Amino acid sequence: MRSRMVGLAAAALVLAMVGTSQAVLIDRGGGLIYDTVLNITWLQDADLAASETFGISVTNPFGAMNWATTEAWLAAMNAAHYLGYSDWRLPHTLPVNGSSYNYYWWVTDGSTDQAYNISAPGSAYPGSTGSEMAYMFYNNLGNRGYFDVKGFFQPQPWCENTGPFENLINYIWWSGTPFGLYPDYQMWGFSFGNGGQSGVGMGEGYFAWPVFDGDVGGSVPLPGAVWLLGPSLIGLLGLKRKILG
Repeated sequence: MRSRMVGLAAAALVLAMVGTSQAVLIDRGGGLIYDTVLNITWLQDADLAASETFGISVTNPFGAMNWATTEAWLAAMNAAHYLGYSDWRLPHTLPVNGSSYNYYWWVTDGSTDQAYNISAPGSAYPGSTGSEMAYMFYNNLGNRGYFDVKGFFQPQPWCENTGPFENLINYIWWSGTPFGLYPDYQMWGFSFGNGGQSGVGMGEGYFAWPVFDGDVGGSVPLPGAVWLLGPSLIGLLGLKRKILG
């Protein structure tokens, strides 16, 4: 339940560590990681569907699901009040420029919404929080895309840093936002395999990483562990790296 409370002194401590451009991922315990910039809480086990189906038929042993199954699984997760929460959702994909979508196919400088390096340092809109998964990939975890911002190929591995998270598969993950050009057939998706974002077909099998808005209990409890992340990974505290092939 959202029950852990703390005074303003703890909040000030955490905020002082954040700075203005680098997120802090705070381990709230119980499998929950709070993102101070996006103001959302992520599951530490990104691929929960591989081990917990909530009674939904998830036939792929790795947890990949088509969109209809993903919706059913998320609804069942909320009905079960998983970890005491019933407002789980999938990450948003909003315009990188903060106003309107640009569907140009493909660019490498992050200037459109179907692109590599969306929100990445040195991109057209560095630090944009429109795409929560792109922000996680490029800013929180400091990973690099299949191409750099100038269009040059970057050798593997691309999702090298997974921070405090587990089972962050190097493949495509569902957004909860419909793809505007074909909203009846596609959703936005983000690849943790190569850092690209695009529309993906609802009939395909991809992965689902639930989040909920805000922090545990709406408060800022004293963290048990804090990860100061970003492109340079400066100030890393207690990071357990798990690199998946």
